[in-house]
Amino acid sequence: MKNYTITVNGVAYDVTVEEGTGNGAAPVARAAAPKAAPKAAPAAAPKAAAGAGSVKVTASVPGKVFKVEASVGQSVKAGDPIVVLEAMKMEIPVVAPQDGTVASIDVAVGAAVENGDVLATMN
Repeated sequence: MKNYTITVNGVAYDVTVEEGTGNGAAPVARAAAPKAAPKAAPAAAPKAAAGAGSVKVTASVPGKVFKVEASVGQSVKAGDPIVVLEAMKMEIPVVAPQDGTVASIDVAVGAAVENGDVLATMN
């Protein structure tokens, strides 16, 4: 058996590979749990106090935050995009439910979200 450390997308994995027996069978690889990432985590999105606004803007589908369109303190109209989610290889805008001001952005680009998670708040 041989041990290797492989880094994928900034996450290091310890991998053990069994050497083949010569019977044409493919080698078997076993991966251990990932090690701590060698590089710094991405910076968090700017936030006001959590739950700063009275109107919650929530995710309608599970996915990944693709883009943050609005910023804290920005005035938005009903239907203006606040966050864009990526789900099933589609970009899905999450829009302001009413006119108001963005009080907090509670997610960062690349974050995984579930249906119903709070993405932002508004006043």
